[in-house]
Amino acid sequence: MGVVILIVMAAGVAAMLTRKLPTAFALVLLGVVIAFVAGAPLTGKESVLDTVLQEGAPMLASTMIAVLLGSWLGKLLDETGIAGTIVRKIVEFGGDRPTVVALGVLAVSALIGTVTGSAPAAMLAGIIGIPAMVAVGIPKVTAAGTILMGIAVGVPFELPIWQFFSTALDLPVETVRGFMVKLFPPALVAAVAFVLIESRRRGVEHAWSLKTAADKPPSRRERLGDAPWYALLTPVVPLVLALGFEVAIIPSLLGGVLYALVTTTRPREMNKRLLRTLYGGFEVAAPPIALFIAIGILLAAVKLPGAIEALEPLVKAVSPQNPVLFVLVFTLLVPLCLYRGPLNVYGLGAGIAGVLIAAGIYPAVAVLGIAASYNQVFGVADPTSTQTVWSAQYAGVGPQQVMVRTLPYVWAVALAGFCVTAATYL
Repeated sequence: MGVVILIVMAAGVAAMLTRKLPTAFALVLLGVVIAFVAGAPLTGKESVLDTVLQEGAPMLASTMIAVLLGSWLGKLLDETGIAGTIVRKIVEFGGDRPTVVALGVLAVSALIGTVTGSAPAAMLAGIIGIPAMVAVGIPKVTAAGTILMGIAVGVPFELPIWQFFSTALDLPVETVRGFMVKLFPPALVAAVAFVLIESRRRGVEHAWSLKTAADKPPSRRERLGDAPWYALLTPVVPLVLALGFEVAIIPSLLGGVLYALVTTTRPREMNKRLLRTLYGGFEVAAPPIALFIAIGILLAAVKLPGAIEALEPLVKAVSPQNPVLFVLVFTLLVPLCLYRGPLNVYGLGAGIAGVLIAAGIYPAVAVLGIAASYNQVFGVADPTSTQTVWSAQYAGVGPQQVMVRTLPYVWAVALAGFCVTAATYL
């Protein structure tokens, strides 16, 4: 039975890789098929309809709300000019010094990455940042990679990510926060190393053919001028609330929304801006919310007693218990989280994580270490991730080129994550 489930999973991965099915649809189908193979009845207790679909779909509801609020805050950063102002100030400070400009854009990308992830974060930092870097001589591939590496630095402090791992792995937010804080230093070191090494190794390249922000008509925000200096603290507000005062994730994000609104908007315009940016946030959040619904369904399926009983001996046989082997094996498996592979936490990797926990193979916090470490790789180097595709295309290069340049650095981040996991939790 376990072998059949593995074959079904392999077929699902193939369907996602070949783009025969969108990831969310493939995960829902996988969940239903796995449930049937595991012997689940159609209705009733531990069933396909009542357990996998009905209970699984809203399983990550708190994560969906956090994603929506993060997207809402991201739209406010865009509309109010906060993100653009931060990037412009950094570029002005850097002047014609390529490395300084790149490091500044890296810092801005990290700051924005704490608020929202994926393509919106890349766009907020990259629309101005990428042309500015290219204009001072940073190679196009390095410019795109800088945006992505910066976002990855912010990911350990992205509150919706905390909520996702907390809900999916059934861990307290405090436990998730503790590991993510430990993952931040290697992510920062790798990102700075990427900028310093790649910008100098490749040399200065003046590529004026890239369309810059100056080629476009000024936006309403640009005509109105920069956002107030105190509004630029907006991305930090949720972090201060969550980290400094240990406020819950959703109220922390709401605090950021309210701060951005109050510091940039006249009272008579607040209602319109609130609704406009909220609706825009729904548009941005729709794809990840659909994915989280599908992931919840898959998690519900792999946690069925029949699925656990079938998969436990197989998974246990290939899961290293020795800390050194643990680090070595999972480091070698890093490429399997690319191209929507089986270890991608926003795909089949979530189901595998559920099996590892439900079968008692690893403690949940160790599975957190595995998933979070792989997520650092996927968010930067996967040529199918939306932020990688957008950054590469906007810079005028291919996503595969960005993958080749960034993969060694994020692979090292994953290795560091596995070492921390093995040393602390095994």
